[in-house]
Amino acid sequence: MPAAAETRTETDLKQLAQDVVRRAMKAGATAAEVVVREGSEFSTVVRMREIESLKEAGAKSLGVRVFFEKRAASTHTSDFSEQGIQQMVDAAIALARITSEDPNAGLPDASELGSISGDLDLYHEDVSSLPNEEGIAYARRAEAAALDYDPRIQNSEGGSFDATTGRRALANSLGFIGEYRRTYCSVSAVPIAQDESGMQRDYWYSLARSISRLEPPERVGCIAAQRTLRRLGARKVRTAKVPIIFDPQVSRSFLDSVFEAANGDAIYRGASFLTGKLGERVAVENLNVIDDGTLPGGFGTSPFDDEGVPTQRTAVIENGVLKSYLLNTYTARKLGMKTTGNASRGLAGNPSIGAGNFFLQPGDKSPQQILADVREGLYLTEFLGFGINLVTGDFSRGASGTWIVNGELTYPVEEITVAGNLRDMLNNVVEIGNDLEFRGSIAAPTIRIDGMTVAGE
Repeated sequence: MPAAAETRTETDLKQLAQDVVRRAMKAGATAAEVVVREGSEFSTVVRMREIESLKEAGAKSLGVRVFFEKRAASTHTSDFSEQGIQQMVDAAIALARITSEDPNAGLPDASELGSISGDLDLYHEDVSSLPNEEGIAYARRAEAAALDYDPRIQNSEGGSFDATTGRRALANSLGFIGEYRRTYCSVSAVPIAQDESGMQRDYWYSLARSISRLEPPERVGCIAAQRTLRRLGARKVRTAKVPIIFDPQVSRSFLDSVFEAANGDAIYRGASFLTGKLGERVAVENLNVIDDGTLPGGFGTSPFDDEGVPTQRTAVIENGVLKSYLLNTYTARKLGMKTTGNASRGLAGNPSIGAGNFFLQPGDKSPQQILADVREGLYLTEFLGFGINLVTGDFSRGASGTWIVNGELTYPVEEITVAGNLRDMLNNVVEIGNDLEFRGSIAAPTIRIDGMTVAGE
């Protein structure tokens, strides 16, 4: 895209957001906030070496949130015509006049608004300019590598490739105006293996801001094949309390539960086991959990949150002590605190809480060293279903993995349940690996947790 055209498009988004804010204020709103989004997406799935699906789409949308003092309402549209925009504004104004008052409703204080300067490494031209044929080739190569890896892999749920380019502008009646753009791309493979014991499936994927940073599709396919093959011959185990080593993919799921527990929405409602625990020790001393929306290239990075507050680095748990909750303006007011720049919203509705780059700081040991210290236990590779009570911390989920004997991975296990309590789990993290890798906005390395029950036969 020529530079002049690119600049004009960006300016148009900002100008449109500001124009809609002025419309809302002219219609009688005491405050207003507008978000405008546009983007394009390409995705394909290749199954058994043939294209199964192909999608190419562009979209644009606009949402407005208006306030009448402490009354708020929002509407959205994908119709950017004069009539469509006016109808959206009129509908929001009409709704706001009849909603109930909320003393904590409103935009952030003007002093809290702003944007991080500099290049956050969110946009890469190689994603937006990639020919569709090359995207299809990525999916083909990933699936082919998996299918060709081992004769026991004769089937597949497909190889896939996705590329997304997006631009977002935000404006409000306090004078804030900001805009940024970002790209994503991903490649994955989901092979199916079969032997005399039955069939198993697993997957692997790579996600990046730039095509140049994707793992080679052949590597993705081979890892997917290895993960699938190691599940063949899975058996049950007897119920026991043993050490559990969490693969990074399930460590991430565990950390997601911590994020939900530190979420300001859950805190002010009293629906989290972390409610009222600020300043108290809630985990082992060497455990540190950070939320950082400023990391260059991060999947949760942005120059400002969805209320126009600059993103920041927040220590949630520091040396085992709960230091902060994650808050937007509304939850901060409910709790008598300051926003942490974690507002997240779609086109309509009030902001919720979103992660920046939420991660468990890595330790010093390699996964192999952590494994070698376990005489008997479970190497956990997948959670199934849901079974977490954030109020009490009770944790119980279906799972599968590999049984550990004398520091070695021996045989796959399935149809088991792992159970414990999030409070105890945080305090029983015995080891933290050095293999932190971001494959999304929430990330954690390999960890070992003792004291949990593996329920089987």
